[in-house]
Amino acid sequence: MPSPAKVFSAAMLGLHCLPIEVEVDMSPGLYNFQIVGLPDAAVNESKERVSSAIKNSGASPPHHTNRRVIVNLAPADIKKEGPAYDLPIAVAFLLASDQLLASGVADKIFVGELSLEGKLRPVSGALPIAIMARDKGFKEVFVPKANAAEAALIKEITVFGIDSLEQLFLHLEQKETLEPQTPTELDFISDAFESSADFAYIRGQEHAKRALEIAAAGHHNILMSGPPGTGKTLLARALPAILPNLSFEEALETTKIFSIAGRLSPEKPILTRRPFRSPHHTSSAVALVGGGNHPKPGEITLAHRGVLFLDELPEFHRDVLEALRQPLEDGVITVSRALGALEFPAQFMLVAAMNPCPCGHATNPDKQCVCSPAQVSKYKRRISGPLIDRIDLHIDVPAIKYDKLAAEKMGEDSQAVRERVQAARARQQERFKNDKIKTNSEMNLQLMKKHCQLDSAGQEILKTAAQNLHLSARSYHRILKLSRTIADLVGAPNIQSRHLAEALQYRPKEDAF
Repeated sequence: MPSPAKVFSAAMLGLHCLPIEVEVDMSPGLYNFQIVGLPDAAVNESKERVSSAIKNSGASPPHHTNRRVIVNLAPADIKKEGPAYDLPIAVAFLLASDQLLASGVADKIFVGELSLEGKLRPVSGALPIAIMARDKGFKEVFVPKANAAEAALIKEITVFGIDSLEQLFLHLEQKETLEPQTPTELDFISDAFESSADFAYIRGQEHAKRALEIAAAGHHNILMSGPPGTGKTLLARALPAILPNLSFEEALETTKIFSIAGRLSPEKPILTRRPFRSPHHTSSAVALVGGGNHPKPGEITLAHRGVLFLDELPEFHRDVLEALRQPLEDGVITVSRALGALEFPAQFMLVAAMNPCPCGHATNPDKQCVCSPAQVSKYKRRISGPLIDRIDLHIDVPAIKYDKLAAEKMGEDSQAVRERVQAARARQQERFKNDKIKTNSEMNLQLMKKHCQLDSAGQEILKTAAQNLHLSARSYHRILKLSRTIADLVGAPNIQSRHLAEALQYRPKEDAF
């Protein structure tokens, strides 16, 4: 009587991964193929895929055994989702039916979706699975060929990319040897950064470009307001070209998130550039913050370590915008469901754009606004005060005169700005090397007290501003963080009065909201 067989696979739980024991037992009785252990519909359907894949790979499928086949996915109290369990179920069945004579599978992880002919199709989450395998002491990971480069980012384990069930069968029986995937190296440095826009080609708007440079240097939130057609969207889309390179740790973070969400491109399954997400204003709160019956990352998590661009900010539903308040403050989003709570990272830079009124011409000197005061007030009230208070830089983007639009002279290009931003980020990395943060915007009160000291002149400027502008405690602290970034851009060791004065210019006007 064949004994039960066991191999290991993996289950996704938010952004984390857990090892799953795939057990197969065969017992006398009428043929029955059953999967237990909280499988979803996709896992239950694997019975048909596995049977056909085994048959078309030259082995005897479960229905030829005339036995009762039970597959247990343990731990049984964790919901199992997706087709990635096809491969481990097939391997475990072949072991249990003595068709596969292989030993030493206890230190291996198997993941993959099977086609009816026994070929392997790619799955989501190869990188977090490889990370989990390394942390739990597994030695080898078997994934579909299309996922091998992604999993091979983790150099401490051996990754095999396989094309078919038959190929894996021959490798495990040592009849043919699979070559392990070469560890994936990341090349972050690029002299010619590809972007949809370059600062050099954006006419005028020097004030807005300066604000974007500061925002990029310290990872600060920014809101651009101005008439339609003045370049707000173009400026936002030019921002990625001045952002600093991802570090290796940041690249792993962002790639892991996109892998779990199933957003990685098959052609380039590794992120080497900071994400830029631009959801439409009709997006729901769940699409933005994440969630669902089995919570998945939303747009704010997909923008982690990058940019979340919200164009036409007041057109977003109020509840969607209010959902941003907690992650903007904490850098994480907690999604709670009946089965438990999951925490997703959300350390993103918010870049928003809006018109000053419904018709868009309230601040345009060349066109008359046709909106009533009540319409303008209602339009602006769509954005709450607490959300406005969490935005560090507020800038006006005015209409550009013809002379500037037609001028031949080019402005400063993105590469020159990016070099200053990277130098400022390097100073912050050195400053926070013993802390768990990377940028000035992430400083807590203790770090601000240490790194945002003001001289007597600076204290007097900030005192006057706090009284005249009625600054909240949050606004007061954000001005200090912004001043620290402005000082970093010029390499100043301490915050000076001029840095503080420039930071105060980016506060919203009293009548703006």
